[in-house]
Amino acid sequence: MNAPDRGSGVKNLFGDVPDRLPEELVEVLAQSRDLRIERIVSRGHRSPVGFWYDQDENEFVLLVSGSARIAFAVDHDAVVLNPGDYVTIAAHVRHRVESTAGDEDTVWLAVFYK
Repeated sequence: MNAPDRGSGVKNLFGDVPDRLPEELVEVLAQSRDLRIERIVSRGHRSPVGFWYDQDENEFVLLVSGSARIAFAVDHDAVVLNPGDYVTIAAHVRHRVESTAGDEDTVWLAVFYK
C-alpha cells in the first residue's frame, strides 16, 4: 500500500520565527487562483500613520496568539482581537492595524478570497 502524499511535511504555525523582527513576517502557506492563506507574525507592529488597507479580496482573519486592535475607516470604530477571535472584512472595506502586542508574538491566520 502506498503512503499518502504529505507534501513537504508537517509545519507549525508558531515555528521558524526570527528572534529579530524589524518588520511583520508575512508567509503564504497555501494559495490557488481565488484563495490565499497567510501566516502573519507581528511584534508591536502597526500600520503606518495615515495608511489604510483597501484590498480587492475579502479577508477572514483569525488571531491565534497575542493581541491586536483593528480600526475601520467607515465608522472609525476599532475592534480588539484576542486569541481565538476572528473577523471577516469585505473587499474594499478600508482598515488598519492600530496596534499589536509588543511583549509577545501576535500570530494571525489570514484567508483572502474572491
